[in-house]
Amino acid sequence: MINKFAGYRCSLCKNEYDPNEVVYTCPQDGGNLDILLDYDRLRRSLKIEDLINSPEPSLWRYLPLLPVVEPGGNDTPLHAAGFTPVYSPKKLASKHGLVNLWVKDESRNPTASFKDRASAVVVARAREIGAEVIVTASTGNAGAALAGMAAAVDHKAVIFAPRTAPPAKVAQLLIYDAQVILVDGTYDDAFDLTVQASEEFGWYCRNTGYNPFTAEGKKTAAFEIWEWGLRNNDWNGTYNTLPAIFVSVGDGNIISGIHKGFKDLLELGWIDDTPRIFGVQSYGSAAVANAFNAGEEIINPVSADTLADSISVDYPRDGVRAVRAARETGGKYILVSDDEILSAVAELGKVGIFAEPAGAASYAGMIKAHEQGLITSQTPLMVINTGSGLKDVQAAMLAVKEAPIIDPTIAGVRQVIK
Repeated sequence: MINKFAGYRCSLCKNEYDPNEVVYTCPQDGGNLDILLDYDRLRRSLKIEDLINSPEPSLWRYLPLLPVVEPGGNDTPLHAAGFTPVYSPKKLASKHGLVNLWVKDESRNPTASFKDRASAVVVARAREIGAEVIVTASTGNAGAALAGMAAAVDHKAVIFAPRTAPPAKVAQLLIYDAQVILVDGTYDDAFDLTVQASEEFGWYCRNTGYNPFTAEGKKTAAFEIWEWGLRNNDWNGTYNTLPAIFVSVGDGNIISGIHKGFKDLLELGWIDDTPRIFGVQSYGSAAVANAFNAGEEIINPVSADTLADSISVDYPRDGVRAVRAARETGGKYILVSDDEILSAVAELGKVGIFAEPAGAASYAGMIKAHEQGLITSQTPLMVINTGSGLKDVQAAMLAVKEAPIIDPTIAGVRQVIK
């Protein structure tokens, strides 16, 4: 397999760096780095059919468009990330007067969140460069993804998480045999400490919005949405009616990764335009939305306070690219309350999708965008559920009524049946 990785480019100053360097952010201004592929070579050597005819049922079907040479191990969870299902919940579409609504369910990934995509590619990269230890900061999902992917190929992982992380997420970290260090502080405190530790001990840092390979894993969701469109619509080599995409935003790396995927397809000439991408944030953690709505790219920190822990971030480390993902595609940022998020958890559950609060936020944002006239009833819509509700059962219980307790008699049953 030929390595397509052509280097890095700073998203701010546009300086470029050699692909053989191990760099995280731009040494000049700290900007996030975009991975460059050898698009000229890819246009000459790769055809759409080469990808969509692949029998590989995971994100590794897109290996020709990823900046690593080989996937990290066959027949393991690391090999099985991605290629998640798309559902068409007619009941929800009808309730809100929508014609075309789909939900892409990332809870079906090996460790039950979108973050498996990033960790799969980062672990593959770490093995290529001979890194012995991979470290990350996480409120739970990114850490679980790294821990699970590392365990699958017998690689050491160290996870820094805030002590307030949901117990179910911490349990995943421990079960996957990572070294777990709980920090008496916020996610942002854990992030800063992780960077310091990686510099002190020579560890390879996976941090979201810091390691440029994370976005490369996450862009595979864009490829899957594009391929899903090809398979479900008539096409003549390009696909011009991609649905508007709704995704929750914390540090900004998922939305920027999805944007990168569509930009790659645009570079290859396989689409004529990118779909509109809508970012959804909680009112209590709105740093990226604030910048977008102010017409700026300067990200000012907030004091995050939302029950959606996966998007509870004081200072989004990939905020600039997250702003651009919506602005450059004609999308918007939508703010939702915790109550609206809990209502979305309950609604999705009624059609068999158990979303954690951060995952349900994207659906809540779609409803609000429709109410505000930002989309119409005819607009094709793709909502991304980024993680499983089993990640935070305590929050899930806030979205529903408690089950009644009855005497073990038929009379007791009659009192409570609907």
